[in-house]
Amino acid sequence: MSPSSPRVRLRQAVLAARDLEPAAEALRSALGLGEPFRDPGVGEFGLANVVFAIGDCFIEVISPTTEPTAVGRWLERHGGDGGYMAIFDIEDLEGARERAAALGVRVVWQLDLPDISGTHLHPADMRGAIVSLDRSNPFGAWRWGGPSWTGLIAEPAPGHLAGVTVAVGDPAGVAARWGEVLGVGVQDGQDGGPRLALDRGEVRFEQALDERGEGIVEIAVQTPAELPGGRDLIELGGVRVRRV
Repeated sequence: MSPSSPRVRLRQAVLAARDLEPAAEALRSALGLGEPFRDPGVGEFGLANVVFAIGDCFIEVISPTTEPTAVGRWLERHGGDGGYMAIFDIEDLEGARERAAALGVRVVWQLDLPDISGTHLHPADMRGAIVSLDRSNPFGAWRWGGPSWTGLIAEPAPGHLAGVTVAVGDPAGVAARWGEVLGVGVQDGQDGGPRLALDRGEVRFEQALDERGEGIVEIAVQTPAELPGGRDLIELGGVRVRRV
């Protein structure tokens, strides 16, 4: 991204799990994370969640509490836990929404509040995962992270969300679709696959073995070496969580 471009940040990665607490504890102990925020607002969707802060970025785990839910159906189709959603903090939200509409991408949920806006795009139109187009106000606040981030820029701990890897049947085509909606050009990654370079992070795309294998397959996080988590790589429901 050029210095003058509107900022696009990967602020939150979302994992779906059938059983919330074991997945949350595995993530917390591996990365040395603090107590998570539990958002009562997701109850309207039949869900429970935990949201862990990593610097001023977040990893969320969601789990259905009732049936049927969209997440429950996704877990059945996917054959178990996995990477569900990528949430981007976008300065030019109107432009991103207009680009998505011009491409015929359907919106499955939208909310506009004074301090944050969110727009979930249909995964069948974006491929690989639900893409959420959000905008914080002021840029850097993050209501989804809890009360200390609602309309405020909290004092973050060190670290951040460094990137996600999305496995799809057509990496080049899906990278082009995500890039067009986000307003980010596609580049060649070090492994030869397509990537989107964001503000302090990236999205990489790789080949999925089959349609059931599509989704977010890796979350890369940067944490200080002195954090108590002792492992640099864990796997949660087929998602690699890698500390860099």
